[in-house]
Amino acid sequence: MPDRGGGPTGPRIRVGRPSRRVRTLLMTLGVLAVLAMAFTMFAGFWTDWLWYRSVKYSSVFTTTLLTKIGLFFVFGLLMAVAVGVNIWLAHRLRPPLSAMSMEQQSLDRYRMGIAPYKKWLLFAITALVGLIAGASASGQWRTWLMWVNGVPFGQKDPQFQLDVAFYAFDLPWYRFMLGFGFAAAILSLIAAALTHYLYGGLRVTSPGARATAAATGHLSVLIGIFVALKAVAYWLDRYGLAVKSSDFKATDNWTGLRYVDANAYLPAKTILFCIAVICALLFFSTIWRRTWQLPLIGFGLMVLSAILIGGLYPAIVQKFQVQPNEQAKEAPYVEKNLAATREAYGIGGTQVSDYSGTANTKDASKLRDDVDSTASIRIMDPNIISPTFQQLQQMRKYYAFPTNLDVDRYTMGGTEQDTVIGLRELNYAGIDKKNWINNHFRYTHGYGAVAAKGTAVDSEGRPVFTESDLPSKGQLGQYEQRIYYGEKTNTYSIVGGPQKEIDYSDDSGEKTYSYEGKGGVDLENPINRAAYAVALNEPQILYSGAIGDGSRILYNRTPKERVEAVAPWLTIDGDAYPAVVNNRIQWIVDAYTTTNGYPYASRTTLGDTTADSLTATNDQRAVVAQQNQVNYIRNSVKATVDAYTGDVKLYQWDSQDPVLKTWMKAFPGTVEPKSEISRDLMDHLRYPQDLFKVQRELLTRYHVKDADTFLSGSEVWQVPDDPTNKSGDAVPPYYLSMRMPDQKAQAFSLTTTFTPNGRDNLSAFMAVDAEAGKSDYGKIRILKLPTSTTVNGPKQVQSQFNSEQDIAESIRLLRGGDSEVEYGNLLTVPLDGGLLYVEPVYVRGGGLQYPLLRKVLVSYGGNTAFEDTLDEALNKVFGAQGSTPPPDEDTGEGDGDTTTPPPPTSDNPTVQEALNDAQKAFEAGQEALTKGDWEAYGRAQEDLEAALRRAEEAQSRAGGTGGGGTGGGGGATSSPSPSSPASPSPSGSPQSS
Repeated sequence: MPDRGGGPTGPRIRVGRPSRRVRTLLMTLGVLAVLAMAFTMFAGFWTDWLWYRSVKYSSVFTTTLLTKIGLFFVFGLLMAVAVGVNIWLAHRLRPPLSAMSMEQQSLDRYRMGIAPYKKWLLFAITALVGLIAGASASGQWRTWLMWVNGVPFGQKDPQFQLDVAFYAFDLPWYRFMLGFGFAAAILSLIAAALTHYLYGGLRVTSPGARATAAATGHLSVLIGIFVALKAVAYWLDRYGLAVKSSDFKATDNWTGLRYVDANAYLPAKTILFCIAVICALLFFSTIWRRTWQLPLIGFGLMVLSAILIGGLYPAIVQKFQVQPNEQAKEAPYVEKNLAATREAYGIGGTQVSDYSGTANTKDASKLRDDVDSTASIRIMDPNIISPTFQQLQQMRKYYAFPTNLDVDRYTMGGTEQDTVIGLRELNYAGIDKKNWINNHFRYTHGYGAVAAKGTAVDSEGRPVFTESDLPSKGQLGQYEQRIYYGEKTNTYSIVGGPQKEIDYSDDSGEKTYSYEGKGGVDLENPINRAAYAVALNEPQILYSGAIGDGSRILYNRTPKERVEAVAPWLTIDGDAYPAVVNNRIQWIVDAYTTTNGYPYASRTTLGDTTADSLTATNDQRAVVAQQNQVNYIRNSVKATVDAYTGDVKLYQWDSQDPVLKTWMKAFPGTVEPKSEISRDLMDHLRYPQDLFKVQRELLTRYHVKDADTFLSGSEVWQVPDDPTNKSGDAVPPYYLSMRMPDQKAQAFSLTTTFTPNGRDNLSAFMAVDAEAGKSDYGKIRILKLPTSTTVNGPKQVQSQFNSEQDIAESIRLLRGGDSEVEYGNLLTVPLDGGLLYVEPVYVRGGGLQYPLLRKVLVSYGGNTAFEDTLDEALNKVFGAQGSTPPPDEDTGEGDGDTTTPPPPTSDNPTVQEALNDAQKAFEAGQEALTKGDWEAYGRAQEDLEAALRRAEEAQSRAGGTGGGGTGGGGGATSSPSPSSPASPSPSGSPQSS
């Protein structure tokens, strides 16, 4: 064995503490690690602060942060003090050490072990419970702010005559405080009991008394505090009955007192409160009596009373008093629930009118003419034609339209027109060469809006664009077309610095641009760059030469997440929509204030209620986010997000909403008054879809006003499934300009239908006036059909369409080859006592990768038609020609107007010029194909597609566009689009020969 201690034959090996150099290195690494962790935490905080300051909502950040910090420290300190004091007191009350039993001798080594560290151990325990309690309390910042800033509703609940604000703002905070008190009492009791046991105050196996007098008094007081808190809980439970959820008459989430609550649970809670107070006093009395006999007897009686009075007695009342005569017993409480629910969801003013469901007039010509004045029937389905916009107006692969387009109103030629609109947003998936510079510096924004008439198509079944091309031009006027913020913009961009951005491309090549807005955060500061390099986990931000003077980073770029960030107390509608307002593209976002504390109002789950066949299949349109339950909702805020600068504006829409007033007190200056909404913006505000879906779901039951009908369930409706697909999801509501029977003129409306529960025939038709700024905005009208007659519902109408032999054969022919048939929105229009159904039918295939309108289905009074145009279908259904001539036969005014072909210019090429360009592009593509140059081939295919499109547009301008009557119809003449053997596939890659 070698001599490890050294000797004459070798050096001595020393085993001991590391050298000073190693210790210094380890200490340095430790300090660096701590600094790195600290800077990581600082980076998240600093970048959040910079972002809020950039959008001018820094007060939201500071108020929220300070509230969280305050709650953390206050409640963390309270919990730490409560537990620490009780541990200290238990140690202070320890008995003197005398002849110890075997049990105490076994504990002695633990006492000796912790004796040198007991101060540190006490600090560690109290710090741990304090941190946990503080973190839990900081999550209650919304509850705190609502309690501190609560505004009265001015309405009282019918049972306790307390303002609704008590249930919405006060009761949640009281319950949190109560829960915190229970936690503090239990943790203190456990800590004190363990300390007493460790130091001999409590004995388990030792002979003699099980507890010293000091330990008995200490623990009794803590148990007394717990029982006193239980008494408070019983008292608050009395008020909680007004917002208690339960299942009643197959109605999920019924809220409010019922007969058994008012006559059994309510008195039981009062009795249990009194018993708990007496029991708590008995526990407190042990300070003097030094015995647990009476307190334990009282506690046992309290538990027994809770079982008998709080459980068994209400069950007996329900079984022997309510069930034998439920209708009479529950009716008064049902009436309270009906009134509260209708008020809480804004459906109290719903106008329900009887509607025959059959035509009142036999004059076919009059019926046919009435169609034009009753509705501007939209045959462009925004949920179908996005691929058509994509193919005809994408222009470049790095642009894309949303899966579902939006419906808005624009005044064109002096007439308000239902318009389908979408933005040409940036599509990162379409960038050919993906790298950090291209993804974040060069491809930064989309370009231009594209709009089409909702009521017209051209002779090929394509949209009649009112705004198109790149840059976009048409009837929307001049506006800033660059789109830096949009629904598809989900990554950060760095703009305004040395690196130029790709603005757009036209025939002359790429145009570059440098961002000139004030949006985003300045990156000139090296601290900012370092913070974002850490926060985004992208070290190149720190040293990249592409970042310099004027560089700004844009992130959080979707309208929804921007509004959610600046107003975290709002619930955001799932569908933000764009509008050209005051020469800017503005995203309009509807936002809601909610609470689940409205007494007697039944609850609903927002995520489930707002789901339909569109939200189930569309990953771009979010359902109203949370699966939270609410029983009060108001569309109290209209928000806008500037597509160029990202500026967020919040406007007070409901000036009477007490929930909004409460949040405006908590965050002063964040919401602008309604008077600040410009006239141009007002013209584009509309009734939100998600609120409408919540209201229609409630109205399936709460359209009735008397308790007997509600309890019988005979008038229960349901929202029908979407008949145009097999998803089994609810039919979405549709925007449509139409006139209800009591209206004198058409109004932009949001509509839906109802069917009886479990059946497919029509029960009712519902519409809300969706045009902001009008006196009837938000007025809900329901046309209720008689139960004695059967009127076909949407599913039955769709089945009738599919089952008629002639229609089925026509659809089979349309599906010939590789074509696909897609059914558009099935629109329902009340017309002279009857119901008119209109459904556009699109065909995708035959070499085209986008749907074209080919047929229109119409049904009225049991008669159906399946024709090329809407006019032809209406004429066939009514057996009469419309007296208003089609626009293409008249002056060119109206929905399907035609315009005088403009003379050929450089922006308006002739057909021959466009075909010449197509030939050149085709030849270039063939040459590139021969050489195997796929990049050149792809460019040639894009040029070919653009040239063919210009040829089609030039031909349309030369020959005029076919309107198809009221709203137009498509497909009267169907000729194939120009094509060539080497026409490009949708991806721009060569098709196989």
